[in-house]
Order: sequence, then structure tokens, then C-alpha cells
Amino acid sequence: MSSAKSIVLIGAGRMGSALATGWLSGKASPDLSIVDPAPSEQVQNWADAGKLVLNPDPSPAGIVVLCVKPQIFPRIVESVKVWIGPKTLVVSVMGGIRLGQLTDRLETPRIIRVMPNTPGAIGKGVALMAPAPSVTKTDIEVVQRLLKSLGRVEGPMDEKMLTVATGISGCGPAYVFLLAEVMAEAAEAEGVPRDMAMRLAVETLTGSAALMAASDETPGALRKAVTSPGGITQAALDILMDDGGMPLLMRKALRAAITRDRELSRDMD
Repeated sequence: MSSAKSIVLIGAGRMGSALATGWLSGKASPDLSIVDPAPSEQVQNWADAGKLVLNPDPSPAGIVVLCVKPQIFPRIVESVKVWIGPKTLVVSVMGGIRLGQLTDRLETPRIIRVMPNTPGAIGKGVALMAPAPSVTKTDIEVVQRLLKSLGRVEGPMDEKMLTVATGISGCGPAYVFLLAEVMAEAAEAEGVPRDMAMRLAVETLTGSAALMAASDETPGALRKAVTSPGGITQAALDILMDDGGMPLLMRKALRAAITRDRELSRDMD
């Protein structure tokens, strides 16, 4: 059985660092090693403080977390395999690379695909999980415990469902950041000072998200509650919700994310 207390994280970019931040700030910090040829200052500081081991000599690990860009995975397969033994559980955080492809390339059936998001760095994330058929119930429970320090865990689920759901939770933080960005730009274009415009956008989004999380009402009900018929909010929503507005754009965006995921998978074949 793999132990969630011993983890080798391969790749510590934006998502890898978010994972490490979540684990290191949790109540039960794991025994963590990071493999990264060009570690960030933050990762180096963690290593200098003794919170993790940076670039140790390779040997089979209990849990290997693969958190590199899917495009570079084919080039590093052999260097990854030195960390994998018969008892190693592999957790892939790479979008678009299927369980079957991972099994073939890494020569192990013990693989779980996971798709977290960056709010996991502050314990407010969502992590999706799709295990290979040969993974045991115990392995699934180990990874669920590992992910809980990052926020909500959804799964185990079918790999096809993970692909679709990734377009919402995995990509979703970028959608929210874009919304804050364009709200601030629109306010600035109407004469609001830039700093104030950004504060208004960010605080409105974070406050609305907190209200939504604390409420028993649906997002649709909350929207209607703050929209007076014929009022100024209604005037704005008439634009955002018209035939070419946000509902259609979000469907098109999700479809594009799913299509790109499948393209990445085909590139591996």
C-alpha cells in the first residue's frame, strides 16, 4: 500500500506549486520531495527551510505526482520511470493524456488521473479524480486524503466525465480572473480610476462567491434576487444574456476546452 505521507512531485510550475502549497499548509504535511530542474524561488525557499527535499537521487517512490505540461511528457518518460517501482502509485495531473496512454508509456497499471485547480493553494480548490480499472479502493482512498487538503474532491469518476468537468473546474479559475479583468477594464473605460476599478471588480467577485457558497439558493435564484425588473442590473443582463452573450459563449468555451483535451490525447498516439 502506498503512503500519502511520502510524495515525489515531478514538476513545480504554477499548478505543482499550488499543490505543494496546499500540502505544506495542511494539518498533516506529507514527506514531500520535488523534482524540478529550474525550481522557483518559493520552492528553493521551502527546501532551504527543510520543508521538502529538492531534486533527490531517483529511486522508486510510494506516490509519484506528475505535474508537467502534457506536451513535454513524451520527452521525459524515461526520466520519470526511474521513480516508479512495482508498488508505486502514479498520480497524473496532466490534461489530455489518457489512462491507457499513461499505462503504456510508464509501464504500470497503478495510475490515477487527477485534475485540481489553483485555488487548492489556499484550500479552496476542486480536484477531480479518475482511476485506472486496476487501481485498488485503498489507493483511491489514499489519493482522496491527499487531495482533501486542497479543498473539495469529486470522484472517482469515469475518465470521459473528467474531461468535460475539467473544462469547468480546471479551467474555471481563468474564466473568473478574466471576468474580473474585463469588469475592471469596462469600468475604467467609463472613467473609474484603474486601481478603484480593479478593487471594485475583485471585491465584488469574491464577495459574491462567498455569498453563493453560504447560500442555500441556486446561482440563478441569487441573480434574480438582485435584478429589479426594468432596473439598471436588468439593462446590463439583457446584454450579457442575449443570443450571443454569456450562456452561448460559455458553451462554446467548454466545447473548445474539450476539443483541445482530445487533440492533446491524439498527439500522444
